[in-house]
Amino acid sequence: MDSVLAILAGLILFISLINFVSIRTPRSSSVITEKISVIVPLRNESENIVELIETLRNQKHLSDVEFLLLDDNSEDDTLTLLHQHTSGLSNFHVLTGSALPQGWIGKTWALQQLFESTSSEIIVCVDADVRLEPDAISCAVTLLKSSQLDFVSPYPAQLAYTWSEKLIQPLLQWSWMSTVILRFAEKSSSASMVVANGQFFIVRRTALAQVGGYELVCNKVLDDVELARALVKQGSHGCVANGAAIASTRMYSSWSQIKAGYGKSLHAAFGSVFGSALAIGFLFLTGIAPLFAGITGSYLAWYAYAAVTLTRAMSSIKTGKNGLDAFLHPISSALLIYLIIYSWLMRGKVQWKGRTL
Repeated sequence: MDSVLAILAGLILFISLINFVSIRTPRSSSVITEKISVIVPLRNESENIVELIETLRNQKHLSDVEFLLLDDNSEDDTLTLLHQHTSGLSNFHVLTGSALPQGWIGKTWALQQLFESTSSEIIVCVDADVRLEPDAISCAVTLLKSSQLDFVSPYPAQLAYTWSEKLIQPLLQWSWMSTVILRFAEKSSSASMVVANGQFFIVRRTALAQVGGYELVCNKVLDDVELARALVKQGSHGCVANGAAIASTRMYSSWSQIKAGYGKSLHAAFGSVFGSALAIGFLFLTGIAPLFAGITGSYLAWYAYAAVTLTRAMSSIKTGKNGLDAFLHPISSALLIYLIIYSWLMRGKVQWKGRTL
């Protein structure tokens, strides 16, 4: 068993090292002459409206850009605030979403309506809680063009302030930094290797139109990953990039929000009960077993613990953090295992943005 732990830890350390030095990072921007459509789906986002519009207004190096903001039947002041804070801004357009049709979930229906309202060749999707640096969109589009990709997903820095956030949120980037060789995945035609994040997603319209917009993922909670997989199956190529220097977001601010957020999606993240069981096994073998085996006197287990801790530290450092949370990886792994099980138990019962998922 100890040798299995050591081999597995060595493998993810090897993958992490490759990604640490080779992950694509939007570094330089150029003046984007193509027409850009920035689309933002919103439901009950009143607390984000002011900062969202400010971060979009500040975007530079975009010669021809439109911002389409769709209110998805919000139950708060989202629509009122949108009209108030976009008044006089000629390239900002506020749309009112139509009723949610059967077979769709809220976000994908909002995105489909936004997609149908655009005519630009390059579409940029941004979540309401994402904050962009002034050159973020131009940097991301420059990377898309220079790399000759069909889509790119600059992964925002995941801001974490409470202990529950610090224990869980760093696992998001670590999970793919340690398991998928990203530069290989972007050239692969295998959908199983796809990594994507819909918080900040840039895609060519021709590629998106080829899969029918968001219709193929109309009922998918993890619409970003499923959309990227659909794009790859149709012959498109893209990648996740390190977007920590150009974008940031605070997904959740409390344990209750984390439970609801992960509760609605983790059961779908691994495809099936079997896939979730494999994920739980991986988390146990890489996060919990090495520490317990090391305490009982196994030197190989201590090597495994050190190697996995190093992968967590590299993932954190790559996004501009100090990496100290890496030493808490066993606790993080245990909490994520709990959230996976919780998500399966709560399927169809979790409330999110006033809707049951």
